[in-house]
Amino acid sequence: MTEAGRDKTLKVFALLFGLLAISNFLKPFQLAGPEVGFVLFGTRLEGSANAIVGPAFGLYLAAYALALWRRLPAALPLALIYVAYVAANLVLFNMTPLADDSGLIFGLAYTAVAMGVSGGSAWLLWTGRPRSGQG
Repeated sequence: MTEAGRDKTLKVFALLFGLLAISNFLKPFQLAGPEVGFVLFGTRLEGSANAIVGPAFGLYLAAYALALWRRLPAALPLALIYVAYVAANLVLFNMTPLADDSGLIFGLAYTAVAMGVSGGSAWLLWTGRPRSGQG
């Protein structure tokens, strides 16, 4: 991928993470219904835990989106931590009884998007980082 293509793709990912941050800030309001809550390590949170953790992850994702948009050095460690969290969260959530509610097709599509965007941005940052010994 060219550097221009990498930059455009990372900007799209930054916008997506920005939207996800907004979504997490809104989790405590349960605008889509009472069954909507932040999922932390496979557990859907409710009440005050949802009101605290959802916006806290919103702050993390907002910081990550900004670092990604500006191509700050902090973007790579934020990306690596986030992709590890997403993978763990997906595995743990699929081990809960709630996982059966959404259906196989939705679950596969959700997993593909979640891992594709979080993993894709981490991969682009990793492969685009300066290597030691380069000018």
